[in-house]
This record gives sequence, structure tokens and C-alpha cells, in this order.
Amino acid sequence: MTVINQALEMLAGCGPEFGSSGLSNHGPMGAEALIALGRGEVVEAWVAKYRKRLEDRPPNIAPVVADAWPEALGNVARVSDWEDFFKAAVDSAPWREVLDTWVPRLSVGMMAGATHGLIRTAHAVRSLAAQEDDGTRLAELVSGLAYWAARYQVMPGAIGSAPPRLASQALPRIPIMPEHLRNSRPTSIFNAVSELDHYPPFAAVIDMAAPGENLSAWISDLTSVMATAYLQNSGVASIAYVHTVTAPSALRMIVPHVSDETARIAARYAWQACAAIHCRSHFPHEFLLPQTPPVREELIDRCVFSGDEHAIKFTEACLREYALNPEPVFLAGPLDVSSRFGRKVRGNQD
Repeated sequence: MTVINQALEMLAGCGPEFGSSGLSNHGPMGAEALIALGRGEVVEAWVAKYRKRLEDRPPNIAPVVADAWPEALGNVARVSDWEDFFKAAVDSAPWREVLDTWVPRLSVGMMAGATHGLIRTAHAVRSLAAQEDDGTRLAELVSGLAYWAARYQVMPGAIGSAPPRLASQALPRIPIMPEHLRNSRPTSIFNAVSELDHYPPFAAVIDMAAPGENLSAWISDLTSVMATAYLQNSGVASIAYVHTVTAPSALRMIVPHVSDETARIAARYAWQACAAIHCRSHFPHEFLLPQTPPVREELIDRCVFSGDEHAIKFTEACLREYALNPEPVFLAGPLDVSSRFGRKVRGNQD
């Protein structure tokens, strides 16, 4: 049995969230990221420890009806109904065809579970594309799509005509929500960004950036500018800004398996989701890049030592982006996050 299949079987039966505030189940994503980092030997122990916090898959309520599926969007109580729906879909059509059909539909609600619908789906896609299996990896893709649909969350503003523009050019133009309009103690990222429903200037943001011919380069620019924004906001907004890198980087894992049109639609909404977090959670401060950039293995050692699911996923995404676009922020961000969460890593400690 492969490492990822073992991990997914250990996590079988667990729901997509836990706790009163709806924390996302990072187990499958963290396990797949550890394997991508070359640390498959720690996955079993990490999953066994992480699983203790998880809750059971919720009961079914009613089947999602094929011609009335929009009615079930955004109802997290129906996540098991959505799993049955997508299980039937992948049983009757190739999984890439299902993905290409549903990514455009679900991208409108890209903020789902603080973008974890997209991220969990993408990790499942990478794993499944690496090795088609007897159903374990396919079931994880079903779970990712189901969570995306059940936590579907639409941000103000719909795609309109927009010329190609990089995120680095657009980010300074985003209207930042005044602090006095923000809830100082939001219970979750998705509750925090829901405040933008009552902030009219945000609706125009989705058309401020759009990919040109080179989608990969556009994603690189988006992840780079958001990795910089992470460092500018590290501290109170660290976890929120982690998702502004992991979400668009996750889209990169989906792109090879969907049509160009689907990928570009998803890219527009990925930008919107990142912009929403930035608009609502921007608490900027000065930062300094490390004088000596950390090396890849050091960053991997640190995130594994921390054991924190966000440190693991953020490190893996940043190193993947760094390989395509060697900006120092992709090394500085993981160095920072591993010192903040899980087992603390400071100085030369490993």
C-alpha cells in the first residue's frame, strides 16, 4: 500500500471540519504535502496524531438532485449528500471530465472553507494524477469537491471584461476595509471575509487583475505578491495570509487537468479570494528578509519539526513556487510560519 493510500484510509470516515468554528480537516492535504516534500516516512505518525482532533462524517440529509444542485450549495450540513453526488459523477464519467465541469461552477464560491475546498481538491488531483488507483485517491477527490460545494461562499463582484493585468499591479489598488468596520474577533476566515458583503467598494476588485497568455507566469506573480503580503502581515493575520499563497498555488495543480477556459475562470476567482483576505485582514508592518536565505532542506526540516498543518502546506507550496520563480519571499515566508505554529523552531534548532 502506498503512503498516501494508507493515510487516506486512516482518515476515512472523518468529516471535513471539526470544532465549533468550523476548522477545516487538513489531514489529507497535510499528508499529501509531506509526501511531496519527500518526507513520506513521517506521514503515518503525523496522521495518527492529527486524526485525534477530527470528528465523524456527518449524516446524510437528502440527495442532491441533478437538476437542482444550486439549492444545495453553501450548506455545510449537506456535505455527505454532496459526497454521494460526486461519487455518482466520477462513477459515470472520467474524473478529469467531472473536474472540468465542476471547477467553473464551484469557482464562483472560491472562498469555500477559507479556500480549503479548492486546496483539498487540488491535493487530491495531484495525488490521483500521479497514480490512478482502485478508488482511495478518487474518493479523496470526491471529498474535496464535496467540501467545496458544501462550503461554497460567493464574494461580492462577478467576472466582467478585464484586460490582462498582474496581481502585483492590481494589489495596491484594492480598497482596504477600514479597521473600524471590521469585527476585531472573527470566529473564522470565512466569517471575516463575509463582512465584505457590506463593503461596496470590494465588488470591483475581481476585474482589477486577469491572466494574459501565460497563465503560469500570472499565477507566479500572484503567489509572489501574496507571499510578500504574508510577511507584511505576519502575526495577527498570519493564518489568513497563508491561504493567499496556498490557494492560487493549489490552482496550479489543477490546471493541467482542465481546459484553458476553466483554468482562467478559476484564476479570476482565485485572485478575488486572495484580494478578499487582503482587503479584510490587512494589518501591515515592516519586515526584513533573512540576510542568509534558508535552504530547501532546512525549511522542510523546520515544518516537519513544527508538525503544524499550515506550516507543512505553506512550506510545500512556497518551495513549489520558488522552483518556478526564485523570489526570496518564498523562502522567508515558511521560515516565519514554522517559528509561529506547532512546535516552535527558532535559531539553529531543528
